[in-house]
Amino acid sequence: MKAIILARVSTEEQKEAGNSLPAQVARLENYCQRKGFEIVKTYSFDESAYKSQRDDFDKAVEYIKASEGKLAVCFDKVDRFSRDVFDKRVGFLYDLAMLDKIELHFASDNLVINSKISAAEKFQFGINLNLAKYYSDAISDNVWRAIEQKLRNGEWPGKAPIGYRNFDREDGKKWIEPDEKRDLVVFMFNEHGTGNYSLFTLRKAINNEFGISMPKGQIWYILKNPFYCGEMLYSGRIYPHAYEPIITKELYNRVQDVLSGYHKKPFKYGSKPFPYGHGLMTCLECGCAVTAEEAKGHHYYHCTQYRGKHGAEWVTEEELTNQFSGLLKGMVIPEPVLEQLVSALQTSHEGKKEFHNRRMADLKREHTEIEGKIEKAFDLLLGGSITQDLYDKKLKEFDKRKQELIIEMEQHDKASETYYINASTVLKLAGRAFEIFESSKVEEKRQLLGYLLQNCGLRGRKLEFTLKKPFDVILDHAKSENWLPGMDSNHRPSA
Repeated sequence: MKAIILARVSTEEQKEAGNSLPAQVARLENYCQRKGFEIVKTYSFDESAYKSQRDDFDKAVEYIKASEGKLAVCFDKVDRFSRDVFDKRVGFLYDLAMLDKIELHFASDNLVINSKISAAEKFQFGINLNLAKYYSDAISDNVWRAIEQKLRNGEWPGKAPIGYRNFDREDGKKWIEPDEKRDLVVFMFNEHGTGNYSLFTLRKAINNEFGISMPKGQIWYILKNPFYCGEMLYSGRIYPHAYEPIITKELYNRVQDVLSGYHKKPFKYGSKPFPYGHGLMTCLECGCAVTAEEAKGHHYYHCTQYRGKHGAEWVTEEELTNQFSGLLKGMVIPEPVLEQLVSALQTSHEGKKEFHNRRMADLKREHTEIEGKIEKAFDLLLGGSITQDLYDKKLKEFDKRKQELIIEMEQHDKASETYYINASTVLKLAGRAFEIFESSKVEEKRQLLGYLLQNCGLRGRKLEFTLKKPFDVILDHAKSENWLPGMDSNHRPSA
């Protein structure tokens, strides 16, 4: 069989080190020789697997399209193919392999994709692609967790709203306190809370009292912001903050009634142990949060209808539990397949370490570049080329990005140490998800669902959601009735 070789690196460091492209080509040439393949073309290029415009890879794809006869398309590893499971090239070449027009060979992963592979081998291929993406996504999740920890500590991660100012305390901690515009904010809440003002008339009153012309949209935004009564709204969730409130919670709730246009008991973020509350779901009809409350000894979930009533149904906790249980019951990996996958993960762990090292090098290089930009900006300030205000603004931007880079590097260090353990745990968790869900306490149930699901919403009485990667691939393959050759539909050896 004729074969083409594709070797790829994604960073300048790898190309200069001479440790990857030549090594990949050499390994693939030896592989083709052992297989008896005739090498007709070799592609060796420095190009990111994440780039949407992968010109050199596109040339290889065009060559494959134009070739006559069956081709062996050889990569060193699956992650040399792509880490983006949505890359159209992945689907195109996979489809050609399923049609028996080509074979995809991954030499170091000891994996061949063709029309005759088993369901388990298809699953291994999908998992290899998805776990690489899961690794990257997990880093982003961990960065978010670092930000969320600040929120849980009562600290706001961004710029203070009107009526407050950001400053550095003597102990070096960044903090927020009321400033001279607090009186403006208090005036707005007090006046609107009487129910005698529309946003239009309140805008006039602000102009008369303070000489400030504010857009109605900005007034509405301020009046909706719970920060002023001691709470932070961040990504749809409420956190208590540690700063000085400038209005009472009672006044804030009264203003919300007026803004809603009708008097009702204001929505409160409950403290009761509802497993599916506190931001897990949104209403897919209007985008508002789904809240939980107790009535006649039962737990019910429904849309808050903050943006207007639309006849939202109330759904019992039992109904939701049955729907979640139905999903988790289907997520089963037969033990022999699980052992095979964990073994494959252990073998490919070195490849993931390479990915870690490349990403760390990119982060450190960007950190160094930002340090250089800060020095350049300071030189421009001294030379009078930029103003102090512009310098301060750019410095804040650079400092913010530096902090993000530091957090991400810390998370990559942690992930590198535990990648194999975590990836194995992901697979084992998927196989026991229903068992864990059934035996978990309220908060543990919510944490498990948050770990597995994304975009979870309620449409009428029906749950809609997507599974995070790689759990979506696991569920898809769990529906197969023939994971391994020689096994019946109950995953027992056939006679």
